[in-house]
Formats: sequence, C-alpha cells, structure tokens
Amino acid sequence: MVEMKNRKVVIFGGGQVGERKASLFSRYAPTTVISRSFTPGLYELEKQGVNLINTTVTLSDEVILGHIKDVFLVIPTTSDQELNRRIAELAHQSSSLVNSVDGLEDIAVPSIIEKGDITIAISTKGASPALSKYMRQKIEEIIRPEFEDMARILKDIRPKLIQQVPKQEDRSRILWTILEDSDVWEALPESYDKALKIALNHLINGNN
Repeated sequence: MVEMKNRKVVIFGGGQVGERKASLFSRYAPTTVISRSFTPGLYELEKQGVNLINTTVTLSDEVILGHIKDVFLVIPTTSDQELNRRIAELAHQSSSLVNSVDGLEDIAVPSIIEKGDITIAISTKGASPALSKYMRQKIEEIIRPEFEDMARILKDIRPKLIQQVPKQEDRSRILWTILEDSDVWEALPESYDKALKIALNHLINGNN
C-alpha cells in the first residue's frame, strides 16, 4: 500500500466516479477535484476538506499542467475518454502517478475495508471489480466488531509487552496465547475492560 500522507491528489471530473475517488483518497491525502459541475456528495466532501475547483475554461495542455504541478497522483474521471487519455499522458510527463478507469494507470485502487486499526485491501488487479465487491461483502461478514476490539487490546498491551518481555519469540507466543483464548473473545462483546484484564493476565503469567 502506498503512503499517501501529505501527497497531493488531483481528480478531474465531478461526477459519481470522481465522488467515489474523492471519498476514498481524501481520507489519506489532500485532495482536489476539478470540474465544471459537482455532485451533491462532492459538496458534502468539501465540508470535510476536499478542495473543489470549478472551471469553465477549456482544459488545454497548459491548463492541465498547471493543475497537476507537484501532484503525486492524478485521477482522470471525466466522461470524455480522449480528455482522460490526454490528462494521463500529461501526468506521466510531469512524473505524477495515474489512476484511471480508461487504462494508462500506475496505481490500481483496491477495495478497502476499515475497522478501527484494521485495514484490509482487496484487489483482482482490474480483472473483475464485481469479484472484488463480492469478496469484500464476504469478508465484512467475517470481520465482526470483536476483531476491532481485539486489535485495540493488542495495541494497548504492546508497550508493556515490549518493556517486560525482551525476547521477540516470547512476545509472539504471548500474543498468540491471547488471540487463541476464547475467554478474551467471549468477554469482548460484554466489556472491553474485562477482556483487557484477561489478556493482561497472559502477559503476567507468560513472563513468569
């Protein structure tokens, strides 16, 4: 997965595809959408920090290059395939990466599942977006809220684990003992603090 923090993203096109791309990338990077018009959803995203640039000028090469200067990722989503192709080519000339529904892309965007500290990316490398969506639905059925809480537990005990258990193999053994303890999993829906206490007992016992 590419680290996007503080890397600029520019999307050309204010339709439904542009909205979906902006919704995704604005979580990770400063995102700008350039278009003659925008969906209501994009106006909502503007309230959350997405930069909307309304343009009525013809997107000449010079204008496009001005918009994509020092941009990390360029995403053409207009209804004009020829314009999308030209934007992608100019982006490559400017050393920007491209994500495009019309090909000529450097980054394939996976389907993302986010549950707290858990992030799962699903990709078929463009072979079948429908399969990616199907797999996402199936995985979301498996990733119950307890998984998010378990990730939180392991995150919370990590500093103590590193401090109290010097050997990596011992730390790994303790973590697996916690993960395989049905008492921890059964306590999670009832009380996070109760589950955390059970997990910490493994740290105490495993270090003796």
